[in-house]
Amino acid sequence: MERARSRQLIFACASGLFLPLCFPKFDLGLLAWIVLIPLHLALDQCSKLRAFWIGWLSGLIGFTGIMAWVVTAMTTYGKVPEPVSYAILLLLTAYLGLYTGLYSLAVVWLRDLIPRYGIFFAPCFWVALELFRTYLLSGLPWCLLGYSQYRELELIQIADHTGVYGISFLIVLVNLALAELILWIMPFFRGFHPVKLPWELLTTAAACMVLSWIYSSAILSDRNTRDPNTSITVGVVQPNIDQAVKWDRAFRDETMQRFDRLTAELGTATDLVVWPEAATPFILEREKEYQVQLIAWAERAQAPILLGSPALRFYPDRRPYLLNSAYLLGRDGTLIGRYDKHHLVPFGEYIPLKSSLLFFLDKLVEGIGDFEAGPGPTTLSFTPKSWGTEGSPGSRPIKFGVAICYEVIFPDLVRQFAANGAEFLVTITNDGWFGPSSAPAQHFAMVVFRSVENHVAFARAANTGISGFIDPFGQIIHETPLFTEQASHAVIPTRQIPTFYSYYGDVFAYACVILCALLCLFGYFRSKEPVMTAITPA
Repeated sequence: MERARSRQLIFACASGLFLPLCFPKFDLGLLAWIVLIPLHLALDQCSKLRAFWIGWLSGLIGFTGIMAWVVTAMTTYGKVPEPVSYAILLLLTAYLGLYTGLYSLAVVWLRDLIPRYGIFFAPCFWVALELFRTYLLSGLPWCLLGYSQYRELELIQIADHTGVYGISFLIVLVNLALAELILWIMPFFRGFHPVKLPWELLTTAAACMVLSWIYSSAILSDRNTRDPNTSITVGVVQPNIDQAVKWDRAFRDETMQRFDRLTAELGTATDLVVWPEAATPFILEREKEYQVQLIAWAERAQAPILLGSPALRFYPDRRPYLLNSAYLLGRDGTLIGRYDKHHLVPFGEYIPLKSSLLFFLDKLVEGIGDFEAGPGPTTLSFTPKSWGTEGSPGSRPIKFGVAICYEVIFPDLVRQFAANGAEFLVTITNDGWFGPSSAPAQHFAMVVFRSVENHVAFARAANTGISGFIDPFGQIIHETPLFTEQASHAVIPTRQIPTFYSYYGDVFAYACVILCALLCLFGYFRSKEPVMTAITPA
């Protein structure tokens, strides 16, 4: 018994240890197709309670490896004491581990609920839990399992129907099928005759993989045969401003000179110039001198400039608050649009429950502003000069959406930009907080799926990198190295045909939730069935 328990723990820990390797920087995406096999083997002949704790341990280890950058962000830039940072990391990963624990419990429960066939529904539970993780407690859908396949374009195009959740479903299904095959083979080595081969599960997994590959191949082939669409030239500026001095007034002029120089390097061939999140080390609306400079730079570039800057507003009682905003300045330097970040970063831009439960963090954490959320995914527009001057034949405004930093990891939020008519998308961010960790690469990888889901191109400007461009089918056109000062430009296509996902969102994920709810109801009422007892005649 003890030997079996030890083996279960070793298997569970193995899945947890290897899980971070599936994501950037390691980028061993193919490992994801077998990484959960040890966990599934550990769940064989396991009680529900033990399955939960085994799964939780595996998740705790895996998410600690994935989210280790949290310590860097909190200690270096949040000024949180290192022991407290590690405690917060463990608290966070212990919470995230609960999802793996609940999945493991579901696997064992499904085996008992519908022998042999119940296990088919396990991937639905994984997807349902990923969807809950996207929204529960503000949401943290960082490194969902499907993101590990961001370079496998020949497989992930089904995301234009299912979102990233469909790829997670497929990965779990394959892991599950291979684990069941191993469990079927194992009795041979002990001299026993195995139970019936789980051919139904193996066939289902193989069929889903083949269908996904066929569909993705067809989509990628079709993009080369379609009539050429309109395109625009976008330039992105990566200034590589050290986070330690970014808000130091003594470095303001040096920072703006760097933006001036890099913007000038782009020349006049671009239709749009994009600066990163919070590019200006001041509140733009209150700095007339710098506003004049920006007007001159926009006129020189002969292109609109999209830049991040805080906006200061006041409550009715005159208390100030901030908005994390993106300003669109026209070619003549006039303001033609602004987007205010809608989904804020907990503990980064605001402190949840600050007035009650977490009041003590107000003095513990430095540099957290009192930000408020914007109204939602609104689009901006301008007329590209490459399409002709305003009013000339063929010229028209082009609509685009801006996702600021953390927002781009939320599939439905980005989808709403596409649903509102965005013809391409921009994401601006300041990943300098993450230092030389895996987080910037993880963050960039998630943008690939937003392109595939909505078939829109992305331009990304990051303070310290990774900046770059992604085409509507997830192909990375260009990406910059971390911590380099660089200006890049690329021609990106404007909107393709709107996708099923753009129209209907996470239908697939919600279908999985509904199916899981029906199974839970079935299990509940089945357990309430009266037990038949023999009646002895009098």
